[in-house]
Amino acid sequence: MAKELYVGHISEQATEEDLRKLFSVMGVVTSVHLIVDQETGEFKRCGYVRMLAEVDLKEVVETLDGAWLIDRVITVSVAKPQKDRPVKGAAVRKKFPGAKRAPAAQHEKSSERPSPASRTNRQEVGAASKTARSGGRRSAKGRP
Repeated sequence: MAKELYVGHISEQATEEDLRKLFSVMGVVTSVHLIVDQETGEFKRCGYVRMLAEVDLKEVVETLDGAWLIDRVITVSVAKPQKDRPVKGAAVRKKFPGAKRAPAAQHEKSSERPSPASRTNRQEVGAASKTARSGGRRSAKGRP
């Protein structure tokens, strides 16, 4: 059975191969996984390194925690077991005491937010109405 380590404060330039080379000094590395945001694709500057069971994780943490990797000092700790998460798409809603639930049709409409484009249009309309109220005059600063 493999043992897993959490690695934090990883440099943006670091690759899985860089971590594999660093941790292989302490024993056999079975896998490396860098965390990337699923929506944006942004690297979260952390990851997990899995090593063979024969490796003493305490010794790895003592040796590599605070090590320099490319241009940053990394943190290394024993990974905590992953918590069970609900299946994606199966949202869990918290119920608040005293809160009444709106009918489904109204609830959906109230949760919709205007797009950034419609917010921009409202700002332009608001600016135009301010100009109209001031009779088309502008102040010295260029503001209505």
